[in-house]
Amino acid sequence: MTRIDFYILSDDFAAATSQVLTACKLCDKATAGGKRVYAYVPDAAAAEALDTALWSFRQGGFIAHERQLEGQRASLEEPLPAVLIGASEPPASYDGVMINLGRDVPDFFSRFERVLEIVDADPSARSQSRLRYKFYRDRGYELATHNL
Repeated sequence: MTRIDFYILSDDFAAATSQVLTACKLCDKATAGGKRVYAYVPDAAAAEALDTALWSFRQGGFIAHERQLEGQRASLEEPLPAVLIGASEPPASYDGVMINLGRDVPDFFSRFERVLEIVDADPSARSQSRLRYKFYRDRGYELATHNL
């Protein structure tokens, strides 16, 4: 069963580190462990921000990634990037880790081993994350919270 981790950004932490940079750190950790990551980013501006951040996140290097284009077929050619950024269901080869940067729970979340939710300090974002937490909890998913 999918494990759900909520990473809660405190007001102080959120001021210094954005949701995008936290996503970069989580991508780095997961890919270092040999996992492919699907970053679900339904907002075009947020997808662009994550794409840009992954190029410059690590000094002297970058995290290999690619953006899934609208209408792109369900499977990608080899070699597959470590991180795929998209707004629709990813190819079948991405089933290890999903980072949800959206405000809703994607329909395909349960195919992943782990779903990582980053909770921004913004009050409306917190409210939406509480609804996602309740959604997962009410369906019996294993939940963990990490205060950053």
